[in-house]
Amino acid sequence: MAGRTPDDSGGREQEFLAHRRLVFTIAYDVTGSVSDAEDVVQETWLRYAAVPRPTDHPRAYLARIASRQALNAVRTAARRREEYPGEWLPEPLPTGQESSDQSDPEASALTRAEVSMAMLVLLQQLGGPERVALVLRDVFGFGYAEIGSILDSSVAAVRQTVHRAREKVRSGSPRSAPDKAEHRAAVERFLQAALTGQTQALLEVLAPDVVLHSDGGGKVSAARRPVYGAEKVAALLLGLAAKFGEGAAPEFVELNGLPAVAFREDGSVTTVFQLEWENGLVTGVYAMRNPDKLLRLQ
Repeated sequence: MAGRTPDDSGGREQEFLAHRRLVFTIAYDVTGSVSDAEDVVQETWLRYAAVPRPTDHPRAYLARIASRQALNAVRTAARRREEYPGEWLPEPLPTGQESSDQSDPEASALTRAEVSMAMLVLLQQLGGPERVALVLRDVFGFGYAEIGSILDSSVAAVRQTVHRAREKVRSGSPRSAPDKAEHRAAVERFLQAALTGQTQALLEVLAPDVVLHSDGGGKVSAARRPVYGAEKVAALLLGLAAKFGEGAAPEFVELNGLPAVAFREDGSVTTVFQLEWENGLVTGVYAMRNPDKLLRLQ
């Protein structure tokens, strides 16, 4: 099979652009970082453009490059995560508008594959190869042999890796996938209760074992460790609501495929709340306050 000529550059670029969102989504799901994912996209394109011979399966080939570059990014970020001030949360990803083109099969598939913040947090607790294997298999439907070629593992080893990752994730994930309309209703109830300033109103929407995670990046005030229990979470949330005051304007946004609420102060988004809920009660609150991770919402 002949190698590509300079005239092939346009076709190669079109192949990459057709799967660019796939590359980004794999990298983002694995790293939990938009900036790292963007770096992976750039590196994937450079490596794909330099391939001397064409490939009959660009989607699989690009997924292979992206996964390996994402693993490199995970290793590079490991030290930064250890030294991170307080709890590290994945960067919220604005979704919705870009995902709405139902005429594009790849875009439609990626829309269905969007991963919630709760799942991203669980993914970050896995080792790098486990993340890649689980994301490629359960989110994007790649075969065990394809994943094995990416991880340089046998099919049997990949099956075991996926099984082990599923068990770890299943133990901490909600039992049912969230419905977007029901999730929006849960966010609205949560917001209304939080803005009342009444502890009892907020306790009525929080599960007894609710957990609040917050990320200030050492740049703004945030709980440095997870907060457990409805009463403690309610007290912290009401304290934040009082801090926001009347000058903060809440607005609904879509992040990671689900409705969320953002607070804007003096024209800038300063806090984002993403929720996990089950049986009508909020079981998890993810409060992003690190300004570096809110830049794409400004």
